[in-house]
Amino acid sequence: MSAITMRQPSLAAPEDRSFWLQDISAAAATAPLEGSTEADVVIVGGGYTGLWTALRLREMAPEVRVCVVEAGCCGSGASGRNGGQVHSWYAEIDALSAVVGDAEARRLCAASADAIEELATLQNSGVINMDLRLDGWLWTASSSAQEGAWSRAASATAAAGAQRFRCLSAEEIARRTGSSASYAGITEDRAGSVHPAKLAMGLRDLAIARGVKVFETSPVRRIVPGRLCAVQTDRGELRAPKVVLAANAWLAGIPVLRRHMFVVQSQVIATEPMPELLDTIGWKDGAAICDSQRQVLYYQRSVAGRVIFGHGSGKIAFRDDFGQEFNRSRERGRANRAELARVYPILGDAEISHDWAGPVDCTADHMPIFDSLPGHPNIFFGLGFNGTGIAQTPVAGRILASLVLGRVNEWAQSGLVGGARRKVLPPEPIRYCGARIVRAAVRRRNAAEIAGRSAGRLTRFLSDLTPGNG
Repeated sequence: MSAITMRQPSLAAPEDRSFWLQDISAAAATAPLEGSTEADVVIVGGGYTGLWTALRLREMAPEVRVCVVEAGCCGSGASGRNGGQVHSWYAEIDALSAVVGDAEARRLCAASADAIEELATLQNSGVINMDLRLDGWLWTASSSAQEGAWSRAASATAAAGAQRFRCLSAEEIARRTGSSASYAGITEDRAGSVHPAKLAMGLRDLAIARGVKVFETSPVRRIVPGRLCAVQTDRGELRAPKVVLAANAWLAGIPVLRRHMFVVQSQVIATEPMPELLDTIGWKDGAAICDSQRQVLYYQRSVAGRVIFGHGSGKIAFRDDFGQEFNRSRERGRANRAELARVYPILGDAEISHDWAGPVDCTADHMPIFDSLPGHPNIFFGLGFNGTGIAQTPVAGRILASLVLGRVNEWAQSGLVGGARRKVLPPEPIRYCGARIVRAAVRRRNAAEIAGRSAGRLTRFLSDLTPGNG
């Protein structure tokens, strides 16, 4: 059988890594793969999806030999460089329902709420210190065009009988965030923020403690399918009857998967610590905050009093073949600095200590896909978390583990399983050219709406072509 060539990641230089990774001097704790080794399951990718899948496999079938192979250190991909926002799938229950139906959407949303409690248990018991602060997730509007962006999700959540959201007044938003830029919204109180790299490192250490073999600094070059698949790195080979591809955006290098996904860049900045100033303006807790722009703005106050401020850039790459620009943009966070000054004028001169970027794996319907590769029933994949994964990947781990073990249960039979019926995206070069046109329209529309103006008809039409937009 023909080998599956894996796209090689462009590992970030030390100074280009996220604040989170630099903050804890994140590094590999395990040796690279060398020589030939056998396992029952090999997981390619040591981020949240891969590690949660490994942990679920050990829970469900302790006798199964599980290996994780990671190109850098665990969490060095999207898992260690995101905005650290933790909220349930109820925020997307309407989009979930469109893919899996109402009953399944409600079950998955409840499972993601349970995952938040699982994270809390891991922290409260001392197993993983992830700086989890369940001070709420604020979904807000900072312009009239953004008002009510949450209405469908909130209504569907209420109809499901889940008491997850409550309305926010302008006064409460200003009091809690220290900013009047957003003036309407809702909050999910049992949600909040986390230190993404501490969570990733903690999951790695927990997996190792539970018997998972982890090989870091071991980029997978190719996978040779067969009854026993061969997962090959430069210095070693793992042979196993089951393989899980959990490499996030880098799975776009596999053509059959790229049909379903596209990769966009998100940019994040971190300020120097300024806890006294943030206390003065009233921003005192660990709530996660976002607005409702089409290229969403998301931010939190860190435990040390830094402002972590992220913004979707919409930047794309031809054939989704992204490189160092998706580790750290040449713009050095310029757009984020401008948005920080808009939302917090008092912080306009704040010193920025870190800026970084990261790839976000998106799907046409904004929901993840789980399945086996066509023609390879023993090679499984999970992709398309669309920038929302901290409370969702624990659920993904249950789905992938159930598929790997051949279980007939609600996870393996989830409506998120099965790529054949899911939307596909146009081929290149239509995809790239179209995405650039749509991105430009989205940026124009965002700028107009933030300024209180209405974008032109053509701009509105083009921006509405964004995949996953209703």
